[in-house]
Amino acid sequence: MKHYTKENFAIAKSVGFAINRARNLILMEMDAALADLEISGQNIGIMMALYRGVASTPFELSKLLGTDTGLMTRMLDRLEKRGLLVRTRSIEDRRVVKLALTAKGKDVAEQIPDRAPDVLNERLKDFSKAEFNEFLRLLNKFIGEQIDK
Repeated sequence: MKHYTKENFAIAKSVGFAINRARNLILMEMDAALADLEISGQNIGIMMALYRGVASTPFELSKLLGTDTGLMTRMLDRLEKRGLLVRTRSIEDRRVVKLALTAKGKDVAEQIPDRAPDVLNERLKDFSKAEFNEFLRLLNKFIGEQIDK
């Protein structure tokens, strides 16, 4: 089914516009909540994926977070410059760069779960449990992923 046509398309009423605005709102609020940790909302995924062992290379992070490799490299450069992570070459394959959080990076990552849920919960405060579950289901359907129950 086609939901948009040339005749009815209006940028401010498009799904992409709404998703982008929602993303920007969450990132601004996350940035404020994380300001004293000297990381941004965009860094949460990187920090938590490394901390929890979900990813260990720039490629894995890019794939997991849906980010292009150029942007990922720039974000990793900033985190490395702040002393939050280190890059090392894989012993098995020198072409592969491995990432690891430093002690400072682990300390920062440990604090993220104390802050991020508050930001998200504030945005979702008017959602019932059923609405939240449906919203999450629909977002995952939109991006083409299944979520585990």
